[in-house]
Amino acid sequence: MALDVDIRGMSYLVLDLETQKEFSEIGGRNKVHLLGVSVVGTYDSDNDTYRAYREGELAFLEERFAQRPVLIGFNIKAFDIPVLQPLLKFSLSSLPVIDIMEDLALALGYRVSLENVSQGTLNQGKTGHGLEAIRLYREGKWDELIKYCLQDVRLTKEVYEYGRANGHVKFFAGWETYEVPVKWK
Repeated sequence: MALDVDIRGMSYLVLDLETQKEFSEIGGRNKVHLLGVSVVGTYDSDNDTYRAYREGELAFLEERFAQRPVLIGFNIKAFDIPVLQPLLKFSLSSLPVIDIMEDLALALGYRVSLENVSQGTLNQGKTGHGLEAIRLYREGKWDELIKYCLQDVRLTKEVYEYGRANGHVKFFAGWETYEVPVKWK
C-alpha cells in the first residue's frame, strides 16, 4: 500500500473540497491548481466534528494543518491537495497522507470511485456529483453545497474507519461486490 505508517494515537483530518470551475474552463485535467476552491469540508478526529471552510476562511484550516494531522481523502493526492495548495501558505507536502483511492488503485491495478466504494462498504451512495457542486456554488446555494461536501467527507471517513477496523473495504462493480485488503493502522 502507498502508506504503511502507524497512525495510532495521531489525530487525522478527513478532507474533501469542491471547486469553482470545471476542467473545461481551465484547459484540462493537468491544470487542477486553477480550479479554485468553493468549499473545503473536514472531519476532525481531535474533536469528532465536521466543518466547512469557504475560500475566505482557509486561514483557520491552515491553523489546523500546522498541528500536523494525518490527511485522509479519496483522490486527495492527485486532486484535493493540488487544488488547495495554491491558496495556502502552509505546505501540505509536509503532512502524512492516506489516499484511499490511490491505495485501492495500487491493489487493484485500476481506479474505483467513492460512489462504488461507499456503496460496497457502507451500502450508501453519494448525494450528487462535482458538476452539481459547481452549479450550487455559482447559484450561491451555500447550505446545499456545504451539505453535499460534508456528505462526501462523512462517506470517506466511514470507509476509512471500516477499512481500519476490518483490514479491507469493498466496492460495487456491475452486479458484484469485491473486497480489497487495506493496511490503515
